[in-house]
Amino acid sequence: MELRQLRYFVTVVEEANFTRAAARLHLAQPGVSAQIRQLERELGQPLLDRGGRAVTVTEVGRAVLPYARAALAAAEGIRQSVDEFSGLLRGRVRVGLVSGASTRRFDLASLLADFHDAHPQVEISLTEDTSERMLDALHAGELDLAVTGLAADEPPPGLALRLVVDEPLVAAVAPDDPLLGTYPAGEGIPLTALRDRPLISLPRGTGLRGVLERACAEAGFRPRIAFEAAAPQVLERLAARGLGVAVVPAPADGAAAGLRTRALTAPALRGRVALTWRTEGPSGPAARALLARLRDALPVPGADGAVREEPGETATAPPPGAQEAAAPRVRPAR
Repeated sequence: MELRQLRYFVTVVEEANFTRAAARLHLAQPGVSAQIRQLERELGQPLLDRGGRAVTVTEVGRAVLPYARAALAAAEGIRQSVDEFSGLLRGRVRVGLVSGASTRRFDLASLLADFHDAHPQVEISLTEDTSERMLDALHAGELDLAVTGLAADEPPPGLALRLVVDEPLVAAVAPDDPLLGTYPAGEGIPLTALRDRPLISLPRGTGLRGVLERACAEAGFRPRIAFEAAAPQVLERLAARGLGVAVVPAPADGAAAGLRTRALTAPALRGRVALTWRTEGPSGPAARALLARLRDALPVPGADGAVREEPGETATAPPPGAQEAAAPRVRPAR
């Protein structure tokens, strides 16, 4: 049994596909398959089920998986402990990002690039997904840290937060929407006014969607989601065409062309984004160094939701919400 066989096995499980796993490992797919088959022969049991459209883990494979991950982590720990004596920082850091978040308030790509320039031996992987799935990945040790949307008042168990974005959510509508006549400029729209209106929102599992659904439930109704889209800018364009009321963060440069916005009241809703990591901290020195860099460099919201470009940290988890999404697509909600 070799470490590379365990690495190939873990990668195939994570990708659920031999071709994608081979691409991630920068190897030819037949070589990856051959090594895993050799591992299965040594163990005397199949670890993977190759019969379906996606590769799945057998019962034996599920039992082996945590030990394989632990063996790889131990080997990486040996390398890291030696590197600390020489001052060399290397390894892999796995980062999650809510889709669309960095384009409005901060440039995570530039921060990661600067870190990589300073530490070229560190491999950084970046994954975009919904907050719900990224929080699960953090708990499972599949991500080291993530920029996630917040949909609850309390931090998820076992996770620490540093608030990055805190901004009001608004109702965005077309210029001829009847809501504008009922609630003139300067007046907010109570959430209950959206009870029977088609709504346009980020997908389920995102922080902003969680904030909306939770507030509607507390107001005694279930939101009618007519369209879902992966980015707030797309939601705004759909609303501008009269397809419904978009619940989005307040546009940074005012209302987009052909769009009118009103504050949401009773209750007021806010979108919040936070840098998130496990309370025991990332596992390796490279991940810890990147976390420290991001905590220093990412913006800090002021008490009024404005963003200050200075270091800081929230002592506790803030209330719900945040802009984000899972995939760049638009679809009618079902």
